[in-house]
Amino acid sequence: MTGLRCGVVGLPNAGKSSLFNALTASAAAEVANYPFTTVEPNLGRVPVADARLAGIARLAGSARIAPAHLDMVDIAGLVRGASRGEGLGNRFLATIRDMDAIAHVVRCFDDEGVPHDGPLDAAGDAEIVETELLLADLDGLERRLDPLVKKARGGDRAAIEEKEAVERCLAVLREGRPARVAGEGPAFDRLQLLTAKPALYVGNVEEDAAASGNDRSRRLADWAAERGAPVAVVSAMIEAEIARLADEDERVAFLAAIGLEETGLKGLIRKIYDLLGLITFFTANANEAHAWTVAAGTRAIDAAGGIHSDMARGFIAAETVPADAYIALGGEQGAREAAALRREGRDYPVRDGDVILFRFNV
Repeated sequence: MTGLRCGVVGLPNAGKSSLFNALTASAAAEVANYPFTTVEPNLGRVPVADARLAGIARLAGSARIAPAHLDMVDIAGLVRGASRGEGLGNRFLATIRDMDAIAHVVRCFDDEGVPHDGPLDAAGDAEIVETELLLADLDGLERRLDPLVKKARGGDRAAIEEKEAVERCLAVLREGRPARVAGEGPAFDRLQLLTAKPALYVGNVEEDAAASGNDRSRRLADWAAERGAPVAVVSAMIEAEIARLADEDERVAFLAAIGLEETGLKGLIRKIYDLLGLITFFTANANEAHAWTVAAGTRAIDAAGGIHSDMARGFIAAETVPADAYIALGGEQGAREAAALRREGRDYPVRDGDVILFRFNV
C-alpha cells in the first residue's frame, strides 16, 4: 500500500545478494564470489511474517491469507571511487537515489574462499560506502550553492530557504557526518540527498555467530550508533538454508538446533518497518484476511483509499478492534458483544494491529 522501497547495498562479496535471495525466497539475484555479479538492480516483494494474521483468518473463516509485503531492491555492489563513477558507481548512486531507505549489508564473517580487498574490517567497509555517498552529496551541493546564493540575493524566498538547507547540510557533510542529522523540512527534502535517507546496517556473520553476533558485528554496532543508525545481525548462509526448507516444522526444528527463536530476517524486517515508520493493520472477511502496510499516523480515510478509491470516496466509518482483542474475543461477533469494537471517523489515526471493517457507500 505504501509503495516504499528499501535498497540492499554493500561492497562486493559482503553477502547482500545471498541475503536478498533469502528475503525473497528466490534465486532472483545470481550469487558469485566476484564483484558486479548484480549489474541490474533486482526487485523483490518480501512477505512480512505476522503471527496475528493467521489467527484473524481462522476466526473470520477466510479462504485466503494475504500478508503485507515490503519492496526490496538488490543494488549493484560498489567500490571505492563510486562517487567519481568508478566501477558501476554512477548506476549504483542513481538507483539509491530512488530508494526510501537503505539496508547496508556489511561483511562480518571470515571465509578464505571469498575474496576481500585488504584486511577484514566491518566498520571500515561500512565507512567506504558511506564516504562515497557523502562525497556524492558534497559534490552535488557545492555545485548547487552558487546559483542559489544569486537567487537568494534577489529576495527569492524559496531560494533563501533552500540555500539555508544546503549550507546546513554542507557543514554536516564536511564534518564527515550524514545529512540525515542536519534536520528536516520541505527545503531539506527537496535536496534528495543520498545520506539523508534512513539507513540500517546489517552485520552478515558466520553461522556460529547468528544468535549473538561477533566482535566485528559489535564494532559495526558501535560505529553505526555514533551515526544514529540501527544494526541488525543475520547470517545470510543460515537464512538461505531456512528459505530452502518448505515445511514449517522443519524450519522451527532447524532454528531450535542452532539456538534461535526466529529467523534473523524477521528481526531485520521489523527494524526496516521501524526505520520507515510503518505499521500494519488488517481486514478480514470470508474471502480473504489481508495485512496492509501504512505509515504511522495514516488517517482511516487514507487507509481505506489505499485498498480501493471507492472506500475513500464513500467513507462512512471505520469499525476497529485491536488484533489481540479480536483473537481473544473469538472474532468480530465476540468483539461486538464485548463492546470492544470502536466506530471511528475519517481522521482516526490507524494503529498498529487494528482489525478494521470500513463502512462506505457509493
